[in-house]
Amino acid sequence: MFIQTETTPNPATLKFIPGRTVLPSGTMEFSRDSASRSPLAAKLFDISGVTGVFYGSDFVTVTKDDSDWQHLKPAVLGAIMEHYMSGAPLLAEGEVEGDDEAEEFFNEADAETVATIKDLIETRVRPAVANDGGDITFRGFKEGVVYLDMKGSCAGCPSSTATLKHGIQNLLKHFVPDVVEVRPM
Repeated sequence: MFIQTETTPNPATLKFIPGRTVLPSGTMEFSRDSASRSPLAAKLFDISGVTGVFYGSDFVTVTKDDSDWQHLKPAVLGAIMEHYMSGAPLLAEGEVEGDDEAEEFFNEADAETVATIKDLIETRVRPAVANDGGDITFRGFKEGVVYLDMKGSCAGCPSSTATLKHGIQNLLKHFVPDVVEVRPM
C-alpha cells in the first residue's frame, strides 16, 4: 500500500491520501475527546504531537502541535497503513458517516439568497478547499453576514483569514449583492 502525502496551506497540517475511499460521503473532524468514534482516529491521537484528525472523501488530514513533521510523519503513515491493511472498520460500531451538521440559522425571507450562497459554497468553494485538506460549510446568514464553519486544514490555518476575506467573501459578494461580509463560526 502506498500513501501519498501533500502539504496544505496550514503548516501544522499534512494531507494523507491512502489511494482508496476514506468516507463515501460527508466529512468528519475529530478531537482527542471524540476520537473513540473511529479506531483510526484513536490510533492517530495515540501519537504524541497529534492535535487534530479530519476525514474527507479520499484523504485524512492530521494536525500537529509544535512537533516536527520529520518525526511525526513516519508514525502517522504507519498508523494509517496498519489500519487499512488490517481491514478494520473506519468508524466504531454504531457511528454514522459525516459530522452531525449544526443547525443553520437564517430568516425565511432570505431563503432564496441562502440557496444561492449554499450552491456557490458547494460548487466552487468546497472542492477547492478539499484539495487543501479541509472543508468549509454554511452555518448561517444574518444582516448580510455569511457565517461559515472551517474544518480540517482550514481550522487554525494562517491563511484562513485571507481565504475568507479575499476569496470566499469576494466570490459571494460578486454573485450575491446582499452579502456584505463572511465570518468564521
